[in-house]
Amino acid sequence: VENWTADSAVKISADLLSNPLCEQDQAFLESMTALDTAMRRMDAFNQEKVNQIQKTVIDPLKKYSGVFPSLNMAVKRREQALQDYKRLQSKVEKYEEKEKTGPVMVKLHQAREELRPVKEDFEAKNKQLLDEMPKFYHSRIDYFQPSFEALIRAQVVYFTEMYKIFSELTDQIDQAGLTDEQRERETEAKLSELRALSIVADD
Repeated sequence: VENWTADSAVKISADLLSNPLCEQDQAFLESMTALDTAMRRMDAFNQEKVNQIQKTVIDPLKKYSGVFPSLNMAVKRREQALQDYKRLQSKVEKYEEKEKTGPVMVKLHQAREELRPVKEDFEAKNKQLLDEMPKFYHSRIDYFQPSFEALIRAQVVYFTEMYKIFSELTDQIDQAGLTDEQRERETEAKLSELRALSIVADD
């Protein structure tokens, strides 16, 4: 929205500056030149603010969200390891329940040997997630805090500069010595002149 406003303001000031009235009225030309300069300054500060927000807020957020696919993949790998572990554990338990004959004991030994690396793999994956997920979750505040502060600083700098620009613009185009009451009376007088024109319909 602010980008659109800044672009529109620059376009409006440029259009006013090219108005034929600028050739006829030196005071109007000076006012429109001051307005055009102010709008271009406003646009430059707005673009700088957008660039800063991109670098300090949007890019870090994209980088942070880029971690989630790898976390999801780690969770899936841990789930697959769990399924393999359960399947082989069930196989071991089945042989343990059978009568302890020679062939059964051989198969039980083979099943236990097959289970061992799968169990170790699952426990390693599980431990890694149990260690890293809480750290990742608790680090989110520390990660986002600088971005949040940068966003506030960018807004403060931008609106401080806008205040300066429009204060200077007001000083440049305002008629010296007029009070708000006098300006209001002058505006009303000009509006009365407009209403007096035959092409202006009465309400």
